[in-house]
Amino acid sequence: MCGEAGDDKKGLVDLLVRRLVEETGISDDQARELIEMIGTDWASLLREARFLKRRH
Repeated sequence: MCGEAGDDKKGLVDLLVRRLVEETGISDDQARELIEMIGTDWASLLREARFLKRRH
């Protein structure tokens, strides 16, 4: 059962990474780092990813 929860979280993170990369143009590594720092709140992730993209 614990393995399923871990798989679900990994799947969610992978989905968020793909969406952030597609919608903002940041790298996979940048997206994963944001998710580690912020969590899975989409609005916060999108805001920070856009800010990060403008800086580079």
